[in-house]
Amino acid sequence: MTRALEGVRVLDMTHVQSGPSATQLLAWLGADVVKLEAPGGDITRRQLRDLPDVDSLYFTMLNCNKRSITLNVKSGRGKEILTELIRRSDVLVENFGPGAVDRMGFTWQRIQEMNPRIVYASIKGFGTGPYTDFKAYEVVAQAMGGSMATTGFEDGPPLATGAQIGDSGTGIHAVAGILAALFQRESTGRGQRVDVAMQHAVLNLCRVKLRDQQRLAHGPLAEYPNEDFGDEVPRSGNASGGGQPGWAVKCAPGGPNDYVYVIVQPVGWQPLSALIGRPELADDPEWATPEARLPRLGKMFQLIEEWSSALPKWDVLERLNAHGIPCGPILSIKEIAEDESLAANGMIVRVEHPERGTFTTVGSPLKLSDSPVDVVTSPLLGEHNEEVYVGELGLGDEELRLLKTDGVI
Repeated sequence: MTRALEGVRVLDMTHVQSGPSATQLLAWLGADVVKLEAPGGDITRRQLRDLPDVDSLYFTMLNCNKRSITLNVKSGRGKEILTELIRRSDVLVENFGPGAVDRMGFTWQRIQEMNPRIVYASIKGFGTGPYTDFKAYEVVAQAMGGSMATTGFEDGPPLATGAQIGDSGTGIHAVAGILAALFQRESTGRGQRVDVAMQHAVLNLCRVKLRDQQRLAHGPLAEYPNEDFGDEVPRSGNASGGGQPGWAVKCAPGGPNDYVYVIVQPVGWQPLSALIGRPELADDPEWATPEARLPRLGKMFQLIEEWSSALPKWDVLERLNAHGIPCGPILSIKEIAEDESLAANGMIVRVEHPERGTFTTVGSPLKLSDSPVDVVTSPLLGEHNEEVYVGELGLGDEELRLLKTDGVI
């Protein structure tokens, strides 16, 4: 069975997380992703190591299903080889600092001349403007994209989310742009440039907060538990902020993740009020309707928590689900890693690495019926130099030896 992107060659000039997360998704979809690294390797090979002199989990979990070649693109011969690699590629992805690839001598205009069909995807921290040259990191993108200002409790500081919406979130946006450009190339015959900024991707994921900023101009946000509102969308704790109110309620025995998130739909109020031992609230005019409950959200979830705090979260989950009440347990990363259903769905996978042994990683969240994914270990540094340079570019064995000696690869 062929895979969706079989026959698509991706030249991966990315590092750290935002770029590698994008190219790994392309590899899982079947593209031949050739990761081009400086002779010293992607910096994440050495960052946060848990084993000495072995590629870190940071690197291995972001670079599965790729091939690795090394190249010093600052050298004259390196530039010549890079030119040939560009000519043979369908997609080039990079996430260097602004202008870095241009300074190498590979402007978008020159790349187009080398290969008019290439899709050139560029991931940066920010778009054109006053922030262009700011250095971008995961939490910087969260800070400047609207996430941190709206995460946390109103009496506390802004908080970062544990989800990597700045890096991997931007990678997913980049994949969407790349696939759209490849599709358009089928009709135009031309490649194009795809630009994605981390700040922009985070903002796209915070669109409901931009919605609420506009609603705020017409009065307080009744779906929020906050008592006071200024002219900015406030932090609202664990409130859903949507049409159906939700909150994380405590469960027994009271550990850091002994919580269940509960959403109260109109149809769920009668069975929920019976479950928590307050059946009279189903018909009480002060509680019976969603509109009546809005000013009492804090008290409502307090009543639910008085019931849930005496039960383990899995018991709470079972009882709520029996009545069709939307809910979900707060799962720790340890619980997720050990979750049999996630393993059965190919989302938690165990991969054999030639140096570190077996490691656990995330599988592909994209499930295509005709394009199955087999997660393969990340490559060792320069593992595919001979395969690509000799077998595909046609360089001789002696030249390959000289390139190593001269520090070009």
